[in-house]
Amino acid sequence: MLYLDSLRFLQARDDWERTGSAADAERWDLRRMRSLLARLGDPHLGRRTVHIAGSKGKGSVAAMAASVLKQAGTSVGLYTSPHLHRFVERIAVNGEPISEDDFGWLVEELALHVEAEDADGSYGRLSTFEALTALAFLYFRGRGVEYQVLETGLGGRLDATNIFDTKDVCVITPISLEHTAILGDTVGQIAEEKAGIITPGATVIMAPQRESASDVIRRVCEERGVTLLEVAQSCAMTRKKHDRDGQEFALKTPRATYKLHLPLLGHHQLDNAATAVLALEALEIDMDEKTLRGGLGAVRWPCRIELLKRKPLIVADGAHNRDSMRRLVQTLRDDLSVREAVFVIGCARDKDMTAFVEELGPLASEVVATQSRSPRAKDAHEIAAAFRDADIPVAVETTVGAAVDAALGQAGGGTVVICGSLFVAAEAREHVLGVMYDPPLGIAKVAV
Repeated sequence: MLYLDSLRFLQARDDWERTGSAADAERWDLRRMRSLLARLGDPHLGRRTVHIAGSKGKGSVAAMAASVLKQAGTSVGLYTSPHLHRFVERIAVNGEPISEDDFGWLVEELALHVEAEDADGSYGRLSTFEALTALAFLYFRGRGVEYQVLETGLGGRLDATNIFDTKDVCVITPISLEHTAILGDTVGQIAEEKAGIITPGATVIMAPQRESASDVIRRVCEERGVTLLEVAQSCAMTRKKHDRDGQEFALKTPRATYKLHLPLLGHHQLDNAATAVLALEALEIDMDEKTLRGGLGAVRWPCRIELLKRKPLIVADGAHNRDSMRRLVQTLRDDLSVREAVFVIGCARDKDMTAFVEELGPLASEVVATQSRSPRAKDAHEIAAAFRDADIPVAVETTVGAAVDAALGQAGGGTVVICGSLFVAAEAREHVLGVMYDPPLGIAKVAV
């Protein structure tokens, strides 16, 4: 199957990422995922597994862990979501995304089993994310990887990745209010959903958390009889220096003290690094300081306070809730010495603009409101109205590229920051750096 045809097949299915619909989420049922995997010969089994859930930082922790595993000489598969530019980014082995050809023929192999599962109908119709997750497992099996690092898509308890009776390591990154219509109205309720990935026999790594989340995770670990390692209690960390190229820091764990470099910006990324290191130590891989330093130093995780350009300074970040925007502002001030910036802001329809105005407003000399290609994007004029009501100068550009250009014009050589969603940050990256992306399928031509 050609690559674009494979994308059409996948996206013709229920896709919460595109709709954001709570009704789509209500149809999640792990029984159909288990049934599909059984048809495929259980490709998710046969390798050591690190499973990561959380509201923020889970992708960064996954990327760090996979990079170090590669540096240690193991073969490692990485499954993350969403993608920034192309679907193939979600599935990688040893740092290399799956090729278009491999993606296409694996979808062709998968399609017969997906259609058979749908025809059976016992547990409902398979979604896009469920099919993609099965595709990742097929690819990892075919490549003979020894380790797989899996990031949940949403929540944890009913996520399509949560189909293991036991895992080696479960990681819970910081939890905050998100997707409340699906996961719950409080941090504690959301933590209950995230902690659903914890299985008997696993070692659980808990990143620094609000107490309401910590209490839930500790209780679930006790109920399931698993070992819990808390980053806040197990690690001591000192940042030695930082600049636009990254951070040098010393990390003390129960096993050793390391002197490390991380090319990602922001103090919160050091917490993510400590979380990843504890997870790797729990795997008991052959890992000395040189291996760890090399693996973390090689991490590339775009659109996480990424400097797209340095003169003028253009920063792209996927910050989309109050906690992540607060971290973005702190990093702009402390690490990049930014005192004011023109912000390009776009977000999903379900986002409360109050947090955007309160967190970003004090640093914003002007805002350019925009919207991404995502069907979940909030109308740019609604975003503009929220900032206008706060007496912040605002303009509207309905495409991200035009918004970036307008912001550069208004900044006059000063700083431009793009945020509000990963979709907006990704489209800015495409515009500024000329990055290739999957075409909208409504206009894509299919080769024959």
